[in-house]
Amino acid sequence: MRRTTRWVWLVMALLAVLALVACGGKTEAPATEAAAGGETTQEQTAPTQEQAPAEVQPAQEIVFYNWSEYIDPEVYDLFKEETGITVVEDNFSSNEELLAKLKGGVTGYAVIVPSDYMVNIMIQEGLLAELNHDNIPNIKNLAEEWRNVPFDPGNKYCVPYQWGTTGIGYLSDQVDEPQSWAVLFEPDPNAPWYGRATMLDDARESFAAALIYLGYDPNTTDEAQLQEARDLLIQAKAGLSGYDSDTYEDLVASGENLLAHGWSGDFLMAQEDNENLAYTIPQEGGVIWVDNLCIPASATPEEKLAAEMFINFILRPDIGAKISEYNYYASPNAEAEKLLPEDFLNDPTVYPPAEVRSKLHFLKPVGDAEALYQRLWDEVKAAP
Repeated sequence: MRRTTRWVWLVMALLAVLALVACGGKTEAPATEAAAGGETTQEQTAPTQEQAPAEVQPAQEIVFYNWSEYIDPEVYDLFKEETGITVVEDNFSSNEELLAKLKGGVTGYAVIVPSDYMVNIMIQEGLLAELNHDNIPNIKNLAEEWRNVPFDPGNKYCVPYQWGTTGIGYLSDQVDEPQSWAVLFEPDPNAPWYGRATMLDDARESFAAALIYLGYDPNTTDEAQLQEARDLLIQAKAGLSGYDSDTYEDLVASGENLLAHGWSGDFLMAQEDNENLAYTIPQEGGVIWVDNLCIPASATPEEKLAAEMFINFILRPDIGAKISEYNYYASPNAEAEKLLPEDFLNDPTVYPPAEVRSKLHFLKPVGDAEALYQRLWDEVKAAP
C-alpha cells in the first residue's frame, strides 16, 4: 500500500510540473546543499514515512545450546538444505549451568533446551522470548498432554522437545537389577559396584533421588528434610567414583563403572556399545521430566525468526521421529509417534507403564529455596 501511495504522489507531482511549464512558470531544481555551512536541505530532512520498513530476514547462522548427544546431527544438514541456515551446537551439563550463563549476560544463543521446572524459573526471570506461533505451525503436532503444560500454559514461551525418566543404569551381566536407591545411598564396601558408580552432577536431580529414597517430596522446601538428604548424599560419596552428567553411560558401557544414576535415553544409546547395559527405576520411584525448545530474550529479531523456523522443522513428524530414534527418548509429538517402530513405542524403558509412571515425580520450581538447594549441594560436593 505504501509503495502505491508513493508512486501516485510522484505521478501527481510530475503532472504539476508539466502544467507549470506549459503555463510559462519556472521550476527550480532542489538544492543539494545550503548556500552556507553545508546544512541539510529540506529534501534531505523530508519525512520518509512512505518508505516500507525492511522485512526481518532470518539469521544465516544460529547457535543451539543443547544437552550433549541429544539430537541427530543429520537434522542440522537437512535444515540447512531446506533453509540455507547453519545450526552450530554448543553444550551444557545441567539446568543450573544454563541458567547461570543466561543470568550472567551471555548472548548469542538462539535456541536453548531447559527442563520443565527451569522453564518456569526463566520465565519469572524474564530470560525467555515469547514465541510467534504463526512461525511454528507444526506446533499442532504436539500430543494433547504437551499442549498446555503447567510450567508454560499455552506453550507461550517454549515447545516440548523430548521427555524421559531418571533412574539407574547398570551392567546386567555383573550386577543384579537394583531394586532400591539403597545401592547408592547405603554404600557397601563388599558390593562389586563400590567405588565404581556415579551420580548426576545436578543439584535438583541428585537431591530428588535422595528425597524420594527418604520418602519425602522431591520438591520439598523443608530445610530439615533437605539437610537430611544432604547428609545422605554425603554418605553415598564413599561408594562413588564421582559426579558426572556427560559420560556416565559410556563409563558403564565400557565396564569402568558398574552403576550410574542417569537419564533413560542415555543408557539406551549406550546399549549400542554394550548390550548388557540395562536401565531401571527403583521401587521408591524416580523423576519424570520434559525438555523444551525455547528462545532466549537476548536473541536478535533475525536469530529469533531463524530459531522459530528451526523449532518448526523439529516439530515435523519425520524429523521428530528421527530425533527419538537417535536419542531413545519419548517424543511429545503425536504425529512423530505414528512413524516410530512398534517395539520402540512398547519399550517400557522409553514409555513407562502406568504402574511405574504413578511413582514418578516432575521437578517443580521451589522459589527462594533454590538457593538453599544450591548451598546444600555445594556442601555435598565439598565434603570429603
